[in-house]
Amino acid sequence: MARAGSGSLPRYILQRILLVIPMIWVILTVVFVVLRVAPGDPVSAALGGKLNAQALEQRREALGFNRPLIAQYWDYVSSVMHLDFGTTFSDNQPVLRVIRDNGGATLSLTVAAFVIALVVGIPLGLLAGRFRDSVPDVVIRLFGILSYAAPVFFVGFLLQLYVAGPLGLPTSGDASPITVFQVQPKTHILLLDALLSGNGAAIQDVLKHLVLPATTLGLLICGIFIRLVRVNMLQTMQADYVEAAEARGISSGKVTWRHGFRNALVPVITVVGLQFALLLGGAVLTEPTFNWPGIGSKLVFYINNRDYGAVQGIITIFALAVVLISVIIDIVNALIDPRVRF
Repeated sequence: MARAGSGSLPRYILQRILLVIPMIWVILTVVFVVLRVAPGDPVSAALGGKLNAQALEQRREALGFNRPLIAQYWDYVSSVMHLDFGTTFSDNQPVLRVIRDNGGATLSLTVAAFVIALVVGIPLGLLAGRFRDSVPDVVIRLFGILSYAAPVFFVGFLLQLYVAGPLGLPTSGDASPITVFQVQPKTHILLLDALLSGNGAAIQDVLKHLVLPATTLGLLICGIFIRLVRVNMLQTMQADYVEAAEARGISSGKVTWRHGFRNALVPVITVVGLQFALLLGGAVLTEPTFNWPGIGSKLVFYINNRDYGAVQGIITIFALAVVLISVIIDIVNALIDPRVRF
């Protein structure tokens, strides 16, 4: 029976959960300070020209912006602890309602993009590592560098210009207007709602709209997986146990699969949480490019309107989601690789 020690899994999980508390506190503080030191008054920026001076002052008082910063900070932290992420200034909506109405589109886009990145990146990285310094290796590495370095919105424009037409793919929105009208929003995830309704035409329409933006966003992190799998594949194939397996006469295919590939995937699991954060950042640029009705598009809208309340709430939820994913990935990684616990 495992004793509670430095390598104990329960102890490791408890430590990671306890570390979440200062991480969240630092994130909340940074978000609060950055938005408060930005030039301009958030109420005037969001509503200036729409209300007179007296109405603006009443709105500032109602929102607490005339109070000391320490009092505003305490109200902000207390509200987040009670899962209250504030209200938008420009359209007077709770931030959680904005997340509910638009989060499903962002979730479906990021999940599809992540699947594409894994399906493309891992096999290419495996192939590049297996045939080191060959022509396929050079081509794959060049593709990985370009996919990561190219601006995501530029890749989106290229796909719209040169891919959408020949393949007959839509370039705007998450579905046709008739599909949005026919599918009842039960889960606020359009693809899932279409599946629940059993409407085959709606499912096909949603998937066609998903192809280009998901591919654009997936290519953003595809290069990371290619490089990561390739490097770890090279290191694994040079290990002593791989040489021992080859010396016993085991075929190169079995050695590559049983020893090289499986061990090369462990670091990929480690960085999944970080790539999720990168996908959320990429969604902010991808969604406006394809007029995708997700949180990224709404965030750009609120930034353009200088709606600090909405920006603060959405960024806070993004940050908390990344922290939660990071903790889950750390725990899964500790289950797969016991060395992580020490």
